[in-house]
Amino acid sequence: MDPLDVDFLEPIGLGPAEGAVYLELLRHPRADARHLAAELELSGSGLTRALANLVDAGLVARLACRPARYVPAPPQVALDALALRRAEDLDRLRATARRLASTYEQAPRGAPGDLVELIEGGPAVRHHIAQLQLAAQEEVLIVDCPPYLGGAPELNITELQGLRRGVAYRTIYHLPVLDDPDRLAEVTTYTEAGEQARALPDVRLKMMIADRRVALLPLSFDESETGARIVVHRSPLLVTLVACFDLLWERATPIGTALRGTHRDKEMLALLAAGRKDAAIMRSLDITQRTMTRRMSALLTELDATTRFQAGVQASRRGLV
Repeated sequence: MDPLDVDFLEPIGLGPAEGAVYLELLRHPRADARHLAAELELSGSGLTRALANLVDAGLVARLACRPARYVPAPPQVALDALALRRAEDLDRLRATARRLASTYEQAPRGAPGDLVELIEGGPAVRHHIAQLQLAAQEEVLIVDCPPYLGGAPELNITELQGLRRGVAYRTIYHLPVLDDPDRLAEVTTYTEAGEQARALPDVRLKMMIADRRVALLPLSFDESETGARIVVHRSPLLVTLVACFDLLWERATPIGTALRGTHRDKEMLALLAAGRKDAAIMRSLDITQRTMTRRMSALLTELDATTRFQAGVQASRRGLV
């Protein structure tokens, strides 16, 4: 830790004023308030508050003399104890959160109509998109396609935060939007952060599902953005939406495969889908057995297929041929 960084006590709930006073006392033990105020240029009330907070935290002791003098507690012992205490507090908070979540899940949801909500207006929609992701603990499922709120896609900062805290993201993209270099760069940012991304040649079912317990989807799938969303809570409708995503995911192609597919690979896939034998494929493409074997192995891996015929069928389903 940089000894000059006065923010070092923030993880245990103390601010830069407390950090500065503690560091000064480490350099000059038994300093009084006059010395500390002169060295740190703190107001009288600010110094008094900082010293009181340090004493309460056990980082500083006040000596019974006049004028009052202060000595710091040994950093390793005192700070380790405070860090342990804060970790225990956070553990209790997490346990409380789990109990509250269980209470929330078991609470009655009211009439059937309460299972679906209508959210209207750009700010309200953006708020719900962020809240849905912030509440996710395990996974977020997304089908991404135009039209977009505000006319253009926006960088999903909340997703990057979710990926950093361990939430899994799986996204299916409308392949034509990736022709835009800016959009492709944005998607690359997500995938490099850990998102699993696939694409379909034409997908129009825009939605977001968190932990398979709540979904958000447009009020309409028309070409124009309505600025309204439907929130779907746990219900048979939500189960159907999750199943729909899973089916689309199986058909979708990993982004790398969809974007890297060469003309020669697509010709090979078309011949596979037609059930052509190796010799016929090599003659048609004018390639050697070695090239055929290498490319076939790569295509089987990319298409998650175990046989060449399956690879052809998968390529056909995913719109690659």
